[in-house]
Amino acid sequence: MLNRDRVIKSLESKKDRFRQYGEEQIKQRRQLQDQFETLRDQSAERILAALAASEVEWPGAFPTPEVDEADRFRLAFPESWADHRDARTWALATLYNRPVIAVDGSQLPPTKDFSIPVGAVQIGWYINDHTEGQGGYVKDLDFEVLSPDELEDDGEDGNAGMGFPNWRINQLRFVRECEKLCSLMAEYDQVPQEQKPLCFLDGSFIISFAGQLRPERAKPYVEAVQKLLACSETYQVPLVGFVDSTYSRDVVNMLGILADKPVAALSDARLFDNVLTAWGDRTPLFLCARADALSQPRGGAERSGSVAFYREVAFTYVRLTSDRPPSRVEMPRWIMDAGLAESVLDRVRAECVVGNGYPYAIETADAVAVITAQDRERFYAIFQQFAQREGMPLSIARKAVSKVQRR
Repeated sequence: MLNRDRVIKSLESKKDRFRQYGEEQIKQRRQLQDQFETLRDQSAERILAALAASEVEWPGAFPTPEVDEADRFRLAFPESWADHRDARTWALATLYNRPVIAVDGSQLPPTKDFSIPVGAVQIGWYINDHTEGQGGYVKDLDFEVLSPDELEDDGEDGNAGMGFPNWRINQLRFVRECEKLCSLMAEYDQVPQEQKPLCFLDGSFIISFAGQLRPERAKPYVEAVQKLLACSETYQVPLVGFVDSTYSRDVVNMLGILADKPVAALSDARLFDNVLTAWGDRTPLFLCARADALSQPRGGAERSGSVAFYREVAFTYVRLTSDRPPSRVEMPRWIMDAGLAESVLDRVRAECVVGNGYPYAIETADAVAVITAQDRERFYAIFQQFAQREGMPLSIARKAVSKVQRR
């Protein structure tokens, strides 16, 4: 039970620390802004030449020719509306007869309350053809149970026999999300480009988190993203990775390389917050060149070069709400090279108009895939009945039984 008075008292005791943090953020932002102002007046060619002279293989980002088309790193959105009704009219016209697909997942990790380990992954997807009339959409899901042998640890952490960690189920969920997107893209292989769907991945293609894993555990993540990007290009189906709240620092790190000195610990989104002044404004596209544990040689021979696909991912920051920093939108490089980037980004903007600042398709896929606390209890009840029917020696921790009875 949370005691409000105790929370307030503890917060008050550390208010100076919170204030100091805010002041330091402002200070760092001003320092970074000075470096950024110099960069904003340079051409893409000059920036690329300076990066080449630095001899840094992974400088964070590389500029694209869009830098020369932008007004000091701002590409203004040409539309404006009197009210949200006008915005929705534009959005619906933009999306009309242009399908959208989003995939998301949820999971049920194994619990120590059951003597027999069991887990599950649920993948939900949403397809909207954006046609007239009713019934032009699909909401569906896949549900996969994981048995004890599929959950068991490999023992390389010295934890063999000590339980069933969540890394396997986290990994499987990510892989299944990518696989489902690929299978849905394949269905549109022979469709004309103007009828191809826009596919959403809720998250980034730049999987730095996998660099914290051992190579054999990181490999399925890397292969899943490589296959996903390849599917998009093979079937010529536009694909975006959408990151609403992003702390990526790829452009900031590029600034540091160009300035040849450490840069402030601020995100790209904060860097561009004051640049993208109006709704729909975006930055030029950049190519990702992030230095992380997957891309850097220090990760070992098995990892070096394993994420060359990073350089095949273009990204931009787009102003989609007035009260938060811009969102990061990633896409395979082929979309930019084919001249489809602005059309794709208009569809992203339109989805965010319908979703009030967040892509409606992703929001809906999340609602399809989500596993609630009530769903969790239902799943374990079904599993208990299954175990009893099959004569399995299942026991349940008394603590878990007590919790259910109390609640």
